[in-house]
Amino acid sequence: MNIVSRSIKFLFQEIEVLRYAAIAIAGHKFWLIPIIVPIVWLGPQSGMEILDWVTIRDAGIQFRLALPLAFVGLFLGLRIVASEINARTLEIVYTVPGGAEKVWWVKILASFMILLLTLAIMGLYAWFLITPYNLESLYGAFQVGVFYMAVSMGFSTLFRSEVSGAIVAVVLLGANILFTEFGGQQIWFSPIYNPHAINDQVLKAIIVETLRNRIFIALVTLMIFSLAFLRGNRREKLLSG
Repeated sequence: MNIVSRSIKFLFQEIEVLRYAAIAIAGHKFWLIPIIVPIVWLGPQSGMEILDWVTIRDAGIQFRLALPLAFVGLFLGLRIVASEINARTLEIVYTVPGGAEKVWWVKILASFMILLLTLAIMGLYAWFLITPYNLESLYGAFQVGVFYMAVSMGFSTLFRSEVSGAIVAVVLLGANILFTEFGGQQIWFSPIYNPHAINDQVLKAIIVETLRNRIFIALVTLMIFSLAFLRGNRREKLLSG
């Protein structure tokens, strides 16, 4: 019984830590993000679908979920390291038991929670109020959110500025969108690659290309996170200037 009670207590402590991390990243009203984003983004689209102004097919759902998730991830990534620099609390972070890396990981996990909850609510909204779709689209959209979270974290840490990191990340996202013609052109090494929008390939080729994309983007994302961690652990470099 003691083991069970200790486990439950430990679990609640970890949840509380994640809650404080989410507050540090997105403020006390962080829970509004998963509520507001689906309403603001998908609300008008479902309304136009109901009025027959537009026809939204299941193949296009991934891009419609991925785009707002990219901006949410981008915002969260900026707040992981660069917010400590701007708030001049970075020196305190380096004194935390376990090192600054422990703080970064907790913030990343809290960001994942916000992203996942936002995606879950958007996914349910799209399924019931727009059109049913292939559930693999959810992973594709989540991939985009995590990728741009890593990009914004990396560049904001590199430049020691939320603004500079945001500019570079937004430019890269914009270039990605334009280069893929707003999700219409599928390029296997693009974060917003959508296999469900491909009609002119055999199924086996699509599966192989999809696996290649998912593995490649996951590895690139991990590499960006690793580089951001290396930069974030360079205390003298980040505290200078």
